[in-house]
Amino acid sequence: MSTTTTARGGSRAGGKDNVAGLRSGSRPKRHYGTHIFLTVMAVMWLIPLGWSLFTALRPVASTNEHGYFSVAGDFNFNNFAQAWTQGGFSTYFWNSVIITVPAVLLTLFLASLMAFAVSRVSWKFNITLLIMFTAGNLLPPQVLAAPLFEMAKHFEVPYSFSDSGNMLNTYIVVIAVNTAFQMGFCTFVLSNYMKALSADLTEAALVDGAGIWRQYREIIMPLCRPAFAALGTLQVIFIYNDYFWPLIFIQSGNRLPITTAINNLQGQFLNNYNLLAAGAVITVIPTLVIYLLLQRQFVAGLTLGSSKG
Repeated sequence: MSTTTTARGGSRAGGKDNVAGLRSGSRPKRHYGTHIFLTVMAVMWLIPLGWSLFTALRPVASTNEHGYFSVAGDFNFNNFAQAWTQGGFSTYFWNSVIITVPAVLLTLFLASLMAFAVSRVSWKFNITLLIMFTAGNLLPPQVLAAPLFEMAKHFEVPYSFSDSGNMLNTYIVVIAVNTAFQMGFCTFVLSNYMKALSADLTEAALVDGAGIWRQYREIIMPLCRPAFAALGTLQVIFIYNDYFWPLIFIQSGNRLPITTAINNLQGQFLNNYNLLAAGAVITVIPTLVIYLLLQRQFVAGLTLGSSKG
């Protein structure tokens, strides 16, 4: 009885001490160094975007008269209207949609299948296949540009499918290459995410008679929605901003994506950098909107499971 009373008394005394400590004005430790570092990095990342927007809002006449580092002169949206019309951004934007949406969906679907196989199914080549998929990201795209170009050039298809008689100058080859290059990263992330899920889920489903496909479709896939949201956001940004592969495989100007539309804004003898800045800002807007819309899911996908041991 006395022991219980002592313990209770001790706990009450400790509680009073904690309350007294809080009342005395003690505050949790603030990480000022971390806050300063993150603030400086955020400003450094925002400076190019802010400078491009500032330049795009100024007519070239004001820039030539007062200089790039001045705030004098007019500000309007004429450069954006001219860039949209002269650069043909409406056509190039839909080209980017045609390339990006199928590539992202195919990448996530195929990567989820591979991640499920190496993380939730016990077989001999789990680690080997995961290493192979991950190692594929170590190859720079420029090394494989020539072989892939020759493969697309000699892959004959009917002229009703392609006006070149091969896979060049088609959306499909760009979609396929982007899917192949992005699958390794997505497989690695999804496999680690699926490994963090409890094995009891699939074991219970197996006892109830659920096969592999049903476990994948009805149990694992719904639980991976945060990871899919995070990866989907990243993949849209990666593939939408890709400039290299479309220039390699697409030779017709009316099929190029929006990232190449800025080439139409360059003059033969003189460049209007205000117009180029407006075109660059226009290309950034779709990815910025997608990130803002999926920001909560993106952060949740990156942080969920971070406390797991």
